[in-house]
Amino acid sequence: MTDTIQPRNTPLRSSRELLPLIAPARLGSSTWLLLLRWFAVAGQLLTILIAGSLSQVELPYSPLLGLVALTAVTNTLYGIWLYTLKPIAPISSGGIDGADEVQKNEHRDTESKKLHGVALALMLLDLLTLTAMLYFSGGAGNPFSFFYFVNLAVGGVMIRPKAAWSLTVTAIAGYTFLLNDSIPVDGLDIFEPHGFDIQTGGLMLAFATCSSVVTYFVTQTAGELKQRERQLLRSQAEQADSQRLEGLTTLAAGAAHELATPLSTIDVIVRELSRHLEGWEKPESVATDLKLIDGELDMCRQILHRMRSAAGDSMAQRWDQTTVGDLIDQTLEGVRDPHRVDVTDGTAAVEGQSLWIPQEAVAQAVRNLIHNGLDASGDSGRVRVEPQLISEHLQISVIDSGQGMSQQVLGRASDPFFTTKEPGRGIGLGLFLTRNVISKLGGHLEFRSALGQGTEAVVTIPLGKQKKSPMQSEQPFNAAQ
Repeated sequence: MTDTIQPRNTPLRSSRELLPLIAPARLGSSTWLLLLRWFAVAGQLLTILIAGSLSQVELPYSPLLGLVALTAVTNTLYGIWLYTLKPIAPISSGGIDGADEVQKNEHRDTESKKLHGVALALMLLDLLTLTAMLYFSGGAGNPFSFFYFVNLAVGGVMIRPKAAWSLTVTAIAGYTFLLNDSIPVDGLDIFEPHGFDIQTGGLMLAFATCSSVVTYFVTQTAGELKQRERQLLRSQAEQADSQRLEGLTTLAAGAAHELATPLSTIDVIVRELSRHLEGWEKPESVATDLKLIDGELDMCRQILHRMRSAAGDSMAQRWDQTTVGDLIDQTLEGVRDPHRVDVTDGTAAVEGQSLWIPQEAVAQAVRNLIHNGLDASGDSGRVRVEPQLISEHLQISVIDSGQGMSQQVLGRASDPFFTTKEPGRGIGLGLFLTRNVISKLGGHLEFRSALGQGTEAVVTIPLGKQKKSPMQSEQPFNAAQ
């Protein structure tokens, strides 16, 4: 089972106010591209009107206005297309069916590719339109030829890096064309196209160099910003999980402490009552009820013991220098029904691999998985434990012989207080705490299961995380930090 990080969709209110027709799910880079293209249409019309009314420049208005109209029409169609796109429902925090989640993720990926492809096509069209407008208004000598760099900068931010380089190639090709051919306009013909020479070659080289530099640095900067945003979201998710874990463990410890006293009182009263009734004639139902109460009290004591263990006993361990073999041995020491657990012996390299971990916490985490496997496998089923070293990672697989889990159950397996066990057999905190312990070591917990085929729980811990100084052995490991 891999954690699903919930998307944090923050609507852009300013964009929403400017474009009320765009569905909320479409707000983002697509909306900004729509806005920028409308600004470009307005700027082009304003420039043509000013050049025609306030200067002596004679421009071919028909082709220029036609190109502006082309941009306006395509942008209108783009806006309508964005509005008609079916919005994606966000993934809920729990209880979602696994098949539905996979289907929604596939739909989201398909739609993202579609949006990216359309945006790339429009930006390529804008470069061709700019080239055509410059062709009719003086070519490379037109001062507005610098707008090539604006298109490249916008493209570097809004589309993927590899696709952004296609814009760069298109811009270089367009500028090269303008250097060799264009319709001259009085006042804008800084130089007339006269074939390839040193001047033309120098301009081509300078433009290609500047375009490449702009694209490279814009795409690199945009990539780093996106990576930092993902790291921030991941950090916020981890902090939220830690706060939730701290609240849950505090609740469990408090409940165990508060319930211990009244349950002890009930236990004393029941035993006293049983002793007083000895030798007296009483209905059989009374003796049965007393035995039932005593059994239920024993079950409550077991539940309180698990709550205390889950809340604190394994959450404040010190770091230990150990090996994979010693970790497995300590894990098996506290396992119930150890005769039903098979351990696949690894090679000497695996068994002797040095680890620097909170050994008891990790052993308890793996032990929880083994106990879950024993419960799922029935009274006669077996559980197999396989330690492996895979590319600088320790991988411990716990494989049961049960009936497996459905996708819906897999989707909620690590949710706190969710359990499929019958009442009294579990409180639903084991897997949640196990995942937290493993994630604090930089590892992850994954479940592979299908109905009728059993379940494989895979714990993966990076060995690179184990390189700590000896002084850290004095620091307690707190999975709720």
